Amino acid sequence: MTRPAVGWRCVVCGTTVGIAEPFPWRCPRSTPADRRHVLRVVDHRPPAPPVDDPDPFVRYGPRLAWWASATANGLDHDDCTALTRAVVPDATVTPFGRSDLLTDELGLDVWVKDETDNVAGSHKFRHLTTILLQLLAAEQLGRLVDRPPLAIASCGNAALAAATLAARVDWPIDVYVPEWMDDAFGVRLDELQARVHRCPRRSDDPPGDPAVHRFRAAVAAGAVPFSVQGPENALCLDGGRTLGWEIADAASDAGVGLDAVFVQVGGGAFATCVADALGAGVRLHAVQTEGCAPLARTWELVQAPGRELSGQEIAERWHELMAPWPDPTSAADGILDDETYDGLGVIAAMRRSGGEPVVAAEEDVLAAHDLAHRAGFRASHTGAAGLAGLLAGRRHVAGGERVAVIMSGVAR
Repeated sequence: MTRPAVGWRCVVCGTTVGIAEPFPWRCPRSTPADRRHVLRVVDHRPPAPPVDDPDPFVRYGPRLAWWASATANGLDHDDCTALTRAVVPDATVTPFGRSDLLTDELGLDVWVKDETDNVAGSHKFRHLTTILLQLLAAEQLGRLVDRPPLAIASCGNAALAAATLAARVDWPIDVYVPEWMDDAFGVRLDELQARVHRCPRRSDDPPGDPAVHRFRAAVAAGAVPFSVQGPENALCLDGGRTLGWEIADAASDAGVGLDAVFVQVGGGAFATCVADALGAGVRLHAVQTEGCAPLARTWELVQAPGRELSGQEIAERWHELMAPWPDPTSAADGILDDETYDGLGVIAAMRRSGGEPVVAAEEDVLAAHDLAHRAGFRASHTGAAGLAGLLAGRRHVAGGERVAVIMSGVAR
């Protein structure tokens, strides 16, 4: 049987979804009682060469699943380019280069990808752009007549990116946030016409983030999951790859090879996408903080000496292996997801590449923030958390190795 060039496959149950499906948000076998399925892009095509364009969603457009879906349903290259220009006209390939100050301070060859001047100040828009483009393509093709509200659970960079993108195309959006969200941040969401819902914990709530519970209820009522969590919307794992492709191309243009990358992990989509794009030749070290490290705890369970679980065993037992972290806390508040929702992808990438999780102490988070600013990067504590992982995980880097970190999340 001839296999399709590109499509979707659930890494948990193996269910496949055709690329022409207009709304491939979740695995068809995902249910409220069994949510931990996740579709991933399966692409057997040779990688399309980059288009000479500063917008990464045009530059790498023909590699993306949303683009393949749109063209499979009748749109052409010009149509896809025009839709992209409407959503992210200001998106840009961001700088990647060696930081002399970090290299000198740490005694390592440190290269930095700086996302702080991109749309909404972080990489989060990359995950969301492909979801919105998929919707706009469906609308243009007549597959979507009315605009259901977008929904997202976040109180940080993802919420800001989501509200920014929604405002550009005049799409209604509901943002579900924890009670402790900063009032000033709420003002910014209000300015973008987002409908903000503070979510206290209810006595009948199951374990986990109450904002996520309210978000899921909204989706069940008909909202579009405008999420940076792969199990909630697989399209977020499509656009996130553009950042990794940029790093790979920039390193190649500079004639250097990367040995390792330290990536901050909240829900895990970011690290999954970067690792997928860079390939198994670059070690992935997933960084969390000591105040919220559910992925590191799960890693210890699946890597126990003499009892190491296979990838399939991890997928089948994910509901018991990934438990919510109680009372997450850190200055890097943008990675305080109590569950690593895309942990399956992160664990698989670390295993493929020979990497390991790193848990940064809070003193490392604070030191990394200071060091990043001295090096000229306008990163928040969250945005500099990958660097915090490098400070905490120096033992993972051998002498002479070249390492990368990503500054994503501008200080405000």
